Amino acid sequence: MTHHVILGAGPAGVIAAETIRQHAPSDRITLVGNEAEPPYSRMAIPYLLMGNIDERGTYLRKGATHFADLRINQLQAQAERVDTATKTIAFNNGEALAYDRLLIATGSHPASPPIPGLDSAGVHPCWTLADARNIMALAQPGARVLQMGAGFIGCIIMEALTQRGVRLTVVEMGDRMVPRMMGPVAGGMIKDWCQAQGVQVFTGTRVEAIVPGTPPHTPLQVRLSNGQTLEAELVISATGVKPNIGFLEHSGITCLQGVLTDEHLQTNVAGVYAAGDCAEAFDKVSGTTMVSAIQPNAAEQARVAALNMVGQRTALRGVTQINVLDTLGLISTSFGNWQGVAGSGPADRVELTEHQANGGKGRHLSLQFKDDVMVGCNSVGWTEHVGVMRGLVEGAIHLGPWKERLKQDPTQLMQAYLASAQGQGAWNGASDERRR
Repeated sequence: MTHHVILGAGPAGVIAAETIRQHAPSDRITLVGNEAEPPYSRMAIPYLLMGNIDERGTYLRKGATHFADLRINQLQAQAERVDTATKTIAFNNGEALAYDRLLIATGSHPASPPIPGLDSAGVHPCWTLADARNIMALAQPGARVLQMGAGFIGCIIMEALTQRGVRLTVVEMGDRMVPRMMGPVAGGMIKDWCQAQGVQVFTGTRVEAIVPGTPPHTPLQVRLSNGQTLEAELVISATGVKPNIGFLEHSGITCLQGVLTDEHLQTNVAGVYAAGDCAEAFDKVSGTTMVSAIQPNAAEQARVAALNMVGQRTALRGVTQINVLDTLGLISTSFGNWQGVAGSGPADRVELTEHQANGGKGRHLSLQFKDDVMVGCNSVGWTEHVGVMRGLVEGAIHLGPWKERLKQDPTQLMQAYLASAQGQGAWNGASDERRR
């Protein structure tokens, strides 16, 4: 009987376990998580902070006996070492577990910038249910909250905090909000919108130190690189995440930014696979390997890895950077190589910006090309044809004469897709838009 061990009980781990059970009814499956709660979605935590759901609402599977019914053994432990020669995993509780097939789906952990006072009481990441409980206790209406980081996750947390009625300040090191997803114009528009909604935003600014107050009532003193010192009852660190792969250091499993995988999600070690936020897989748009820390990619990687683990040879189509963000009601998107490819020039891009006066929503659209293929795009406040944008990028559609037409009028995305995609075996994600 083959024993499949899955390290990580997030979305990737759960989907992999269920897929293995579907295709290998008699195999043994062990799902390992390092938190006391049932497997849950970190992406649901902001909705918990908003009060839209309770903790149970974050659980990936609601049935109390779901995993037992599928004969998926659950183990609460933290992997400390993997020995691929003996096919064993050592855990922090002193126990060891042997495996036949191993899936590394350990996700990410919050990055901790070297800031004096970051370990002070009242400073928390927003990553676990335990973090959420700490934040909810402090983020009461009227409380002064300072959030470090205005990336994708940071903007989602910001939305939850504003709904709790706090007085919020956001500090971002980059020169704009969401700097890893948006260009200067788009990131600036998101900043302007947030400030119009009452959020104080400092970009190009670092937190230099956090000075703890004297319990129980004195606030934290947060010193910024712009010379200001702000008081806060709560500081949230949302400065990014890193793949959780430190325990693989001496395993012989190749890791770059994440655990390096082939098209079958297998590592350089036979029988060892990786999926989700800790995996580094091939991105067909950029032509390089990358860590794509978004849940749809994690789910697809988990499915493909699980099928290969049970002997059904399956290839991953590739990963593409796909982000759709709602920031206080302003929708923005980012697909593929939104910055353009190396060597591209003015002839390979087009931008259209419509500013809105008096704090209203503006609109921005940026398209990037390589030859006659749209390889990336940014949009802000442009909710039309989001599926078409993704389809053009992921499908690598050859636009022919439509490239020049889009450069003249980038709003003609649907027409370009319909005219160019037929007969190219293109991704058909735009079909849902056509039916709406």
